[in-house]
Amino acid sequence: MLSKLYLHIAREAIHFGYDGSVMNEDEWLQRHPELGIKGATFVTLTLNGQLRGCIGSLIAHRPLIDDLISNAQSAAFRDPRFPPLSAEEFQRIKIEVSLLSEPIKLIYTDKEDLKRQIRSGIDGVIIRLRNYQATFLPQVWEELNEFETFFAHLGMKAGLGSDPLSFHPDVYTYQVEKIEEDYDV
Repeated sequence: MLSKLYLHIAREAIHFGYDGSVMNEDEWLQRHPELGIKGATFVTLTLNGQLRGCIGSLIAHRPLIDDLISNAQSAAFRDPRFPPLSAEEFQRIKIEVSLLSEPIKLIYTDKEDLKRQIRSGIDGVIIRLRNYQATFLPQVWEELNEFETFFAHLGMKAGLGSDPLSFHPDVYTYQVEKIEEDYDV
């Protein structure tokens, strides 16, 4: 089953990241050629139910295996919100991999029009205005389940303040296939 494979690769990539060794991608690609197709992933790490790292790609720009390895290692060691993951934490983290669809730009006239188009719990959202950009995966709707709250936090993340829609930014949506470990590590 490919979903377990993605989790295994992400965990192995983090493990290899501790000593700087490199995974043998050719071996994976020989057994699973679909890993060579371009793909966009996010890797989310949680520890005791709390976010511990989350890094990803919005656009498929490299082979899926490369994206997965890079994002797993970045979530563990280079998320600027957290110190690098310790070896002790690694033994206890839970890994979630999200495979992203291609983002689609929404055409909207105002906040109410956008509210009708956004599907809470289904759509991941990207806002973009000049050099400002941020995204929330669809999973974020679980915590920020009201449209106004969701966009207020997304605007803060982008550096646009708590009312980003007043600037009428470009808004894109995407969906994810979420794969998470079904056990506590």
